[in-house]
Amino acid sequence: MKLDALALAIATLAAGIIVAAPMLGADPVALPEQEIQDNISYMSGGVGKGEASALKRAAAGYPLELQFVQRAMPRDESLADVSVKILDRSRTVVLDVVSQGPLLLARLPAGTYQIEADHDGVLKRQSVEIRAGKHERAVFVWAPPYEMRSMLNNASGSSIFPPAESK
Repeated sequence: MKLDALALAIATLAAGIIVAAPMLGADPVALPEQEIQDNISYMSGGVGKGEASALKRAAAGYPLELQFVQRAMPRDESLADVSVKILDRSRTVVLDVVSQGPLLLARLPAGTYQIEADHDGVLKRQSVEIRAGKHERAVFVWAPPYEMRSMLNNASGSSIFPPAESK
């Protein structure tokens, strides 16, 4: 009788482990909330390893994945607060958002799009073609901050921007 109770306890414990095993490896971090702008659903984020992993897993369900990076030593750095505009072939803005992290996923209909990503006043552009049932990924890379400063100054040390008007 005691042997039957022990066998039942072991079987119950084993069943619990089998049921819980898939959840033990699951990422406890929830995805950022999906948002909709002019019939385009999107989500952005990826701050922290957990959220970045969750977004990367979700990326397959979105036709477009954007990633924002700044070169740095010893490793590149992920960027947030990147202003993103996606324009269709007729130059109509279909999405105009600020990414909450280094990843932005968007559900766009098939077509050709121009993506404009602005970080700290430095604009990057890329074109993508979205095809039905396919996943496109575009990575935007900015120079390190010290290179950005030198790019904004010419050899004499003066700014490439015209001087501000005096009043």
